[in-house]
Amino acid sequence: MKNKTIVIAGGTGFIGEGLIDYFSENNQLIILSRQPQTDRPNVTYRYWDGRSLGEWAASLEGADLLINLAGKSVNCRYTEANKAAIFASRTNSTAILGEAVRQAKNPPALWINSASATIYRHAEDRPMDEANGEMENDFSVQVCKKWEKTFNDITLPHTRKIVLRIAVTLGKQGGVMTPYLNLVKFGLGGHQGSGRQMFSWVHIEDVARMMEWLYEHPECSGTYNCSAPNPVTNKIFMQTLRKAAGHAFGLPAFEWMLQIGAALIGTETELLLKSRWVLPARITQAGFTFRYPHLQGAFENIIGALPRRRYHLF
Repeated sequence: MKNKTIVIAGGTGFIGEGLIDYFSENNQLIILSRQPQTDRPNVTYRYWDGRSLGEWAASLEGADLLINLAGKSVNCRYTEANKAAIFASRTNSTAILGEAVRQAKNPPALWINSASATIYRHAEDRPMDEANGEMENDFSVQVCKKWEKTFNDITLPHTRKIVLRIAVTLGKQGGVMTPYLNLVKFGLGGHQGSGRQMFSWVHIEDVARMMEWLYEHPECSGTYNCSAPNPVTNKIFMQTLRKAAGHAFGLPAFEWMLQIGAALIGTETELLLKSRWVLPARITQAGFTFRYPHLQGAFENIIGALPRRRYHLF
């Protein structure tokens, strides 16, 4: 993509920064955020509150691509207050973007709304794809369902719509790599829980490349899994990470340890113990190819770009 206008709502987080790195060299980006940063080359920040119309809505006029990443992090304790905020941050932001697109005289050609691959049930028996994936009704799945329903209920005659169910995303700028590398660094990089739970993942560059590919293929719409085609078990994930970071040994963390640790740091064990076995069937059948289909190559790329002190003791 070149010379396009891309609007990213909620674009100051980990995935947003990865998209800025990928797209900003050849395109104009407008980032909608509650905490706007200083503008940089080809990147303009505008304030929005994620729930009401404002001056930011003018950013959508004539835009080529709208990407919505907005939503409170699920890396927290699932208190009633946090649950309500997680729901509201996703549904409100999606609904108000829909209203802004409806009111635009020249609306975006494509709206990609982020979603989560955790919408599928805990699966150790078989993989889930867009056609045969099964859903339960635990809290994280309820969030995903309401988020997607809010988006799918919006009718836009002049804007193509895509739901992108994004798996755990790996990249050098933070995200899950920071805590995982810290575990490895201090000898705690063994498997979590049984280690048998599946780990679906995707490299941040492939997230951006998939969005670009979907923009360039106007025949594509609907729901797509954004996950690498070769998920692994948690045990293999940690083994591969230790090898890439140059550490031969890592102590495992059993479930009872994770329960205590999660309470201490204010998160939930589900983020580590749920078995996410997700395949990108629709996008691969449509012809998209991953730059990082295998975990080892993804880790080598990410760790190779990091200062050695980030993952070595000395």
